[in-house]
Parts: sequence; C-alpha cells; structure tokens
Amino acid sequence: MRTPASIAAQLETTFGHIRSTRMADVPILNEAIGVEAVGFREIDEGLLGVLVTPWFMNLMLLPVEAAAWEGQRAGEKTLHTLPAGCYEFIAGYEDGVGDYRMCSLFSPMFEFADHSAAVETAAAVMDGIMTRADAPTDTDDTDTDPEAASAPRRMSRRELFRQLARGGEA
Repeated sequence: MRTPASIAAQLETTFGHIRSTRMADVPILNEAIGVEAVGFREIDEGLLGVLVTPWFMNLMLLPVEAAAWEGQRAGEKTLHTLPAGCYEFIAGYEDGVGDYRMCSLFSPMFEFADHSAAVETAAAVMDGIMTRADAPTDTDDTDTDPEAASAPRRMSRRELFRQLARGGEA
C-alpha cells in the first residue's frame, strides 16, 4: 500500500531523472524550477497532489494500490469529482511510478520567477481543489443573500488557477 510520502518520493525521483535525461536539452524548461511533489494526501479515489517540474505543473492522482489501474490506456481521459468540482484527468505511466492520472495546471512554467513561487502556487491549488465549490468565503455575502448561499460558485479550472497564481482567493 502506497502512502502520500512514498508517492511524493517516487514522483520526485522519477521526474528528477526525466529532467536530467529526456528533458535535458528541451527549450521549454524553466531552469529556475526544480522537481517537487506538493501537498499529497489520500482522497476517496487515491492519492492526490501537485507535481511541479521545470516544464509543467500538474495535479497528479495515483492509486493507493499500485496495481489498481493496470490496463488503463495512456491518453485515456477520465473525470474525477473533487471538492472544488469535476476535473478531467489523462492517464499516464512512468517506470518507477506506475499508472497515474494527470490534470494540467501550467505548461510551460515560464510565468514563475523561481521554484518557491511555483511551490506556493501548487500549495494554493491544493487548498483550492480541496475546498468545496459552494463553500462560503470570508468575503461572501451569503449571510444577507439567501439565494447566493444556495447557489454554487462557478469558476472554470483555468480561472481558478490563474486567480490563485496571482495571489487572489478562489
């Protein structure tokens, strides 16, 4: 059985190796950014977190039992409902990690000045993703507007992540 810590270590090792081999001379790398797994936690569908690399930032979903998703086809799309809403993931596989599903957040990574900014954004994304879409925020007027209290907040995935990247609240 895999844990959030073991998945994070596997992802960092595997994608660190990819960075220094297959991606070594690819011009889309932001050299100011390293490889780091951020915020991994167990959810109903598996282990969820954000993987930051010099060429992408993706939500990553992996099964708790490594063999659970054997037979999925690379590139196959699946929908997963998370607290903030429903997101489309694409199936992938890497030796050292096994089967996973990814949801692209940023690619390439040139809008990040450094590794710390990318990791802060990844942490904010995880906070946003794990917050119910209809949960009130400190600035909501749901106390005075009953219709607003019952209406779910609607925001596209890209809009959510752009707002989080700018430091705003989702």
